[in-house]
Amino acid sequence: MDNHYQTLKTRQRAERDNYPENLGLRVHRALSWLNRAEQEDDLDSRFIFLWIAFNAAYATEIDDRQGLSEQASFNAFLKKLHDLDHGKRLGEIVWRAYSGAIRILLDNPYVFAGFWDYQKGNQTEEQWQQSFSAAKKAANHALAAQDTPRLLAIVLARIYTLRNQLIHGGATWASSVNREQIRDCVSIMGELVPAVIEIMMDSLGTLWGDASYPVVIAAR
Repeated sequence: MDNHYQTLKTRQRAERDNYPENLGLRVHRALSWLNRAEQEDDLDSRFIFLWIAFNAAYATEIDDRQGLSEQASFNAFLKKLHDLDHGKRLGEIVWRAYSGAIRILLDNPYVFAGFWDYQKGNQTEEQWQQSFSAAKKAANHALAAQDTPRLLAIVLARIYTLRNQLIHGGATWASSVNREQIRDCVSIMGELVPAVIEIMMDSLGTLWGDASYPVVIAAR
């Protein structure tokens, strides 16, 4: 298994005294979950730990009432990461994975929120199929335009749908039904999360905002 954690943790220990408080907290928490993910052989668990690591770096509330790719704060976070990514790490990950895991994920209706809205009776079959087709076209346009933040937002919206299925008990552990999407999401997140943490560590002067859950020292 990949071991990005040890390299990043060694660097973090050497640099952390220079980190602004909010960056230090985000990186510390994200690395702790990345460490746990990289120790895990079970794909369901590895996926969940990778998502927590990503969310620890993002550290802003995600509103389930909105589609992830449409949330302004989330898109702004991806755009900021991309602008700070002078080594083009995010772009390399996306374009390398596009012909494999990402393309397969975008073609999979079971990680598309609109498909489940249709199953619940909240959309017609025509509506979800139209939105599914539109999202794939948007991804292809983003690829052609080398718009990494837009493509990442679309991909992460799919991954977030899978995250919701697992966290809300909408899937069976180790189910044969969702193995393909779990594997693809673990593959993508296993590369993306370390890159996100590294970009943030490279960007000491960037304001990331307050963490949703700051450390609180209880009074004695």
